[in-house]
Amino acid sequence: MNKLRLALNEFLAFLTRKLRNNFYLYLSVLLTVFVLLDASVFHIGENMRDRAFDFMVKNRIVVPKPDPNIVIVDIDEASLSAMAKEYGRWPWPRQVFGEFVENIQSQQPKAIVFDILFSDPDIYNPDSDAYFNEVIAATDNTFFPMLRLSTENDHLSKITPDMIPGIRRIESSSIPNNTQAQPIAIVLPFFDAAVNSGRLGTHNIYPDIDGISREYRLWHDESGWRLPSLPLAVSSFVKKPEGTLPQNMLLNWRGKPFSYQYVSFSDVFTDMASKDKKRAADEFANKIVIIGSTAPSLFDLKATAMAKAHPGVEILATAIDNLNHKDYLKVWRGKMPYIFMSLLLIWVTAIAMFRNVDRDRVNTLFSSSQIGLLVASYLAMNFTDTYLDFTAPITWAVVYFSVAKIYALANDRVMQRMFTNDVEMGKKGSSVLLMPIAIEGKEPLSENKVKKFQRRLEQHCRLKASVQGLKGTQTGIWGLFSDVIIISWTYHAEDAQEAQLVKEDSEQLAKALKTLPHEFGLSSNSRVRYALHEGHLNMSTQESVKADLKHDSKDDLSDIGHDLASQWRHLFAEALIKLETD
Repeated sequence: MNKLRLALNEFLAFLTRKLRNNFYLYLSVLLTVFVLLDASVFHIGENMRDRAFDFMVKNRIVVPKPDPNIVIVDIDEASLSAMAKEYGRWPWPRQVFGEFVENIQSQQPKAIVFDILFSDPDIYNPDSDAYFNEVIAATDNTFFPMLRLSTENDHLSKITPDMIPGIRRIESSSIPNNTQAQPIAIVLPFFDAAVNSGRLGTHNIYPDIDGISREYRLWHDESGWRLPSLPLAVSSFVKKPEGTLPQNMLLNWRGKPFSYQYVSFSDVFTDMASKDKKRAADEFANKIVIIGSTAPSLFDLKATAMAKAHPGVEILATAIDNLNHKDYLKVWRGKMPYIFMSLLLIWVTAIAMFRNVDRDRVNTLFSSSQIGLLVASYLAMNFTDTYLDFTAPITWAVVYFSVAKIYALANDRVMQRMFTNDVEMGKKGSSVLLMPIAIEGKEPLSENKVKKFQRRLEQHCRLKASVQGLKGTQTGIWGLFSDVIIISWTYHAEDAQEAQLVKEDSEQLAKALKTLPHEFGLSSNSRVRYALHEGHLNMSTQESVKADLKHDSKDDLSDIGHDLASQWRHLFAEALIKLETD
């Protein structure tokens, strides 16, 4: 077991000696490849965005208010129960909706929008259907949905886009105008008046991969023809949208379900038929009236970022509201911004690690930058109509930083274990070259300057060396060691070539000490002194007892550790004495 552990430590030590800080650059190159692949192939970053978006939009401090001019006439469970006495179970005869439209038209609403798909005739009430068709034909502000089915069923359809009134060709389409339109699988309203009016739009809601609905598709492009969505058709009629719209609009939710103004269908319908009316005569004047259902038994509930069961009619209302006020969420998350932010965070961290920037400072800067980006994204969503999608870039940066930190810690530990194993396995021990450096001036250096000086010394060491500093903030007797930095190199006692390299490394560092202080703005009366002290670490006096490592006693290893610590203290004291006497 000990031999296996030694072999592993030797391999890791060899690897860290070879890679050194270049590992941080290699890791950043590897993650750069992953980011580019994800942006073009895997799209994992999009799923990361979804969870962060849900959390932020659900916990906003500033929530936009729903448009008071949008009213949802709700076919709720209470309405189903109340209307069943006279009109039976759902679906009701179309005469009910004809009477409803005819009555509220007198109040001159902006638009009457049905979130109900009238796809089939009522074979038991043909007169009811005829009446409803006549009422629709007499209006110019009623809107009806059509349902786009899966493209897999297109070959079964006989309907082409040019057969649907109000559907136009895409002016910028690359498909020639004389190209025959291809059939599309779509369910149109049964009523001729609804179809011929041209006031149609799809009301498909497409959830993301995780089943959550966050966007609304504003149109479908069908072989050179454009099918508008129901919200786009209504908004174009009420208030023509300006500028360029996204095909998939990220919804700017107005709050949790039932944030809009709701009225029960049965309450309104009953009051309309009553001689003693209790509701306001102008209740729907200049309003967009959406007729839909929140009754769970009618299965028009969707999972959204705001709730697991969000009424489909309110999703439709939100989309219309967003278009009318043009405050849908604009997303900063395209492929190029995603790649740019990800690589920026990765490479800035990589350069900091490669250049041996103080680890405490790297930790602080990294943590604050990630928190800062999240806060910026959250504030932007609260006070603007923009969602800054930093989730995936932050995740990549965290992955990089985590692996880099593990490597840095493992690198330090491997070198320590390698040194300890050399002593434990009965080799000739290790040689140590200590270089104490004292920085003297009228005033002690700040802790920040000592850290900078320490990092610069680390950068000047070509070989692996330990650079530790005692700051001027020490109290009591430790204050005597103010502004002292100790550099130590350890190497195999029997390796003459390695000893020569260590010697050369210390000599070039000594030369650098002549100019380094001026780089840090030290006063002219400041003085930098150093000394070189070479020592040897070997087995303790109990060597004969512990040389045989057939057992793995924790007590034995602890004794060896204490003995090594004692030798280090002696060498450290001797180096400081030499610093003061030379």
